[in-house]
Amino acid sequence: MLPFDTLRCMPTRRDLLTTAAASLVAGNLGSIAHAAGASDEAAPGKVYRIGVISARINGQPQASNGHTWHFAQYFHPTISLDAIRKYQDPGSVRMFEHYLRNPKTNFGVLPFADTKITHYYEADPKIAARFTEAFPGVQVATSLEEMVQEVDAVYLGDASGRGEDHFDLVAPGLARGLPTFCDKPIGGSVAGTRQILEFARRHKAPLMSSSLFRHEWGMEEALRLRDSKEFGDLQYVIASLGGGYSPDAWRVYGHHPVWTVMTLCGPGVDSVSLYARESSAHALITWPDRMPAEVWYGRPDIAHDYCSTAVHFTKRRFEYTPGIEGNFWLGHHYEMFNMANVFREMVKTGIEPVPHREILEVTAIIHAGVKSLTEKSRLVSLAEVMG
Repeated sequence: MLPFDTLRCMPTRRDLLTTAAASLVAGNLGSIAHAAGASDEAAPGKVYRIGVISARINGQPQASNGHTWHFAQYFHPTISLDAIRKYQDPGSVRMFEHYLRNPKTNFGVLPFADTKITHYYEADPKIAARFTEAFPGVQVATSLEEMVQEVDAVYLGDASGRGEDHFDLVAPGLARGLPTFCDKPIGGSVAGTRQILEFARRHKAPLMSSSLFRHEWGMEEALRLRDSKEFGDLQYVIASLGGGYSPDAWRVYGHHPVWTVMTLCGPGVDSVSLYARESSAHALITWPDRMPAEVWYGRPDIAHDYCSTAVHFTKRRFEYTPGIEGNFWLGHHYEMFNMANVFREMVKTGIEPVPHREILEVTAIIHAGVKSLTEKSRLVSLAEVMG
């Protein structure tokens, strides 16, 4: 999670956000109006019970896991700000106060009326108890096997691990056919990702995994422009992430710009080349039937925006960052909320929002990049790492 900088002035679009969110997101990743509409009618009054799991990093617990405390909190009706202040860093506390639990930035639908977190699992019950103190009514799950008997869906959050423990954590829920969100990187390897995907298919369990970058405010507009052809046909995409590249960070945070490219350009990737120098890296991603895309990781000129995407069409170029009207934190709140809402819709309908092929190819692109870097940046076919 980035440090919370000085709050910027609220954008002029803010009132529109809080009163007409449904019309703003319609047509691309699923409108809020649809997500809260037809499926609600199919199960009037039902409140879906969410079991949240916190993954570990190299076997060590994440006591204040941002991907559960920040991302999953949308599913719960109430919080204890006193507990948030006790266990979270000052920047996260301000984000809860100014955005995540601010009635003026609730996008007209928060908190969700039809979900609640009922259980939280971390192998160390004392650490898990912190979360249950912050979110009243949540129970510490004594085991995954018991938890999945008491919930309607499973959400696994992982702030900066590699996914090596994900299969063991989500398997009990998948075996019961429960709708499951498995955070990125979904698997620690191509084989690990494939194992989770195949296990979910075998047990007919709806599965979702993606980066937040798939759910950005600007991504929705880019997808609308792509599908409407208002600016002509899509030509190529340049997805950039600020901050400093390192080989270890590529395996975790490289997923973000790669997911951007995958969401806009689609699967069917042929090969990947990765070049790195000091704290910057550049990847070229190719397809056999379309123009390539570029990924930059470690662009200091966009560090203040965290990331930036340029979508080139035949008539015009469309560029966006995570911010809404220049406000990063409002945009970050939106992409987290939007991802939670897409998962919520999958829980209610059983329809997977992200194709398995895209999930698998993202993992393969990351590992093809690793292989390319060790072999003088040659183009590595995805087939070489798919097994």
